[in-house]
Amino acid sequence: MDSKPSSPFALSNVRRFIAFRTFFNSRFYYPVFTIIFLDYGLTIEQFALLNTIWAFTIVLVEVPSGALADLIGRKRLLVATSWLMIIEMFLLGFVPLGNSNLIFGAFLLNRILSGLAEALASGADEAIAYDTLIAEGDPEDWPKVLDVQMRVQSFSYIITMTMGAFVYDPGTVNAVLHWFGLDINLSQQVTMRFPIYLTLALGVLSLLTTKGMKDPVTKTKEETAEHNVWQKIKGISKLTLMAGHWIFHTPMAMAVILIAMSLDHVLRMLVTMTSQYYRIIDLPEASFGLIGSGIALIGMVIPRIARAMVEHFKPLTNVLCVIVLAIASLYGLTFFIPVFGMLPMALVFISMMLTSFFTSHYLNQMAEPHQRATVLSYKGLAFNAAYGMIGIFYAGLITKLRSSVGDISPRLTANMIEDEAFRQSITYFPWYLGFILLLTSVICLAHSKTQAPVED
Repeated sequence: MDSKPSSPFALSNVRRFIAFRTFFNSRFYYPVFTIIFLDYGLTIEQFALLNTIWAFTIVLVEVPSGALADLIGRKRLLVATSWLMIIEMFLLGFVPLGNSNLIFGAFLLNRILSGLAEALASGADEAIAYDTLIAEGDPEDWPKVLDVQMRVQSFSYIITMTMGAFVYDPGTVNAVLHWFGLDINLSQQVTMRFPIYLTLALGVLSLLTTKGMKDPVTKTKEETAEHNVWQKIKGISKLTLMAGHWIFHTPMAMAVILIAMSLDHVLRMLVTMTSQYYRIIDLPEASFGLIGSGIALIGMVIPRIARAMVEHFKPLTNVLCVIVLAIASLYGLTFFIPVFGMLPMALVFISMMLTSFFTSHYLNQMAEPHQRATVLSYKGLAFNAAYGMIGIFYAGLITKLRSSVGDISPRLTANMIEDEAFRQSITYFPWYLGFILLLTSVICLAHSKTQAPVED
C-alpha cells in the first residue's frame, strides 16, 4: 500500500504550484503600471484600449484553454504560459523609443500575449496541484495549500511592490549609485525599464519551475486515447460543453461563480484606480508603493482567516460575511477621508482576497478531476467578461459626469473637473454592487429550484 505524505508540501507539484503563482503574479511593474505606459509615450486612451484588448483576449481563450489543459495536460500549458511571460516582457524591455507606432505595436502584442498567458494559467495551475493531492495526498489539505500560497505571494508582493517603485524612480536609483561612489546619472527612459527587466527574470524562474512539474495520473483510458489533431479538437469541444453543462446543472457551482463574479468585477475595478483615489485623499505618490506593500502584508494574514472560515462556517455564512465587508468598504470610499481613506481601500483588497479564496476552495471541492481546469476557466471567463463590461459602463459614466461637472462649474480646470467626476463616480459603486448582488441572488434561487445536480 502506498503511503501518503504527512504534509501536502512534501509533494513537488504543490511546491512548484506555489512557486509558479508567486513568480507569475508578483510583477515588479505593478506599482507603476499606469504611468509606465505613459512614460513610453502612449496616451491614456491607448492605455485603456490596450487593456480592453487584454481583457477580451482572456475572455476568448479562457474556456478553450481550460479544456485543452484537461485534455493534453496542465504542465504543457503552464510551460507555454511561462514562455509567453518571457516574450511579453522581452518586448517591453527592448523596444526602441521614439517611434510611436512601433511602441504601440509592441504594447499591443504585449497585451495579447499577456492575456493569452493569463488564460492558459487560469485553472491549469490550480488543477495540477489539486489533482496531485487527489492522486498522491489528501484533497482535504487544499485549504492549507491555498493558505500558504496566498501568504507566500503576499510576502513576494511586499518585495516586488517596494522594489519596483524604487528602481523606477531615477532620483532614487541615482542616489544609490552615488552612495556607492559611481558617477552615473540615469534618466527616466532608462530606469523605467528596470521593473520590466526584473519581471523578465521572474518569467525565467516561472519557466524553470513549470519544467519540473509532472501531470498526475487521473485521466481515464478514454481520455488518454486521443491521438490525432481532429480527435483532440473534438475532445476539447466535448470537455468544454460537458463542463458548462455540469456548472449549469449544479446550483451550488453556478451560485459560487455568479456571486463571486458579482463581487470580483466591482472590487477589481476599484483596485485598478487606487492611484487616482490615493491622490485625491492627499497621499503623496511616493507612498503608493509602501501602501501596496502594507496591503500585501495584510494579505499574509487573510488566507489563514479564510481557511478557518471554510473549516468552521457554512458557505452561505462566508458569502454573507464577504458581501457585508465589500459593501461597507465601498461605502467608506465615498467619504474620501484625507489620508485615512486608505483604510476602506484596504478593505476592498481584503474582500477580493476572501472572494478568491472561497471561490477556489468551493469550486475545486465540487469539480471532478477530468474537468476541473475547464470549470475554473469558466470562472475566469465570467470574471473577465464582467470586468470588461463594467469598464465600458464606467467609461460612459465618467464621460457623462465630466460633462455635467464642466457645465455646472465652467471655471474649474480640466484636472479639477476630472477629480470631481471621479469623486462622484465612486458614489455609484455601493448601489451598483447592491443591485447586482440582489439580482444574482434572485437568479441563483430561481435556478436552484429548477435544476438538480448532475453526476458525470
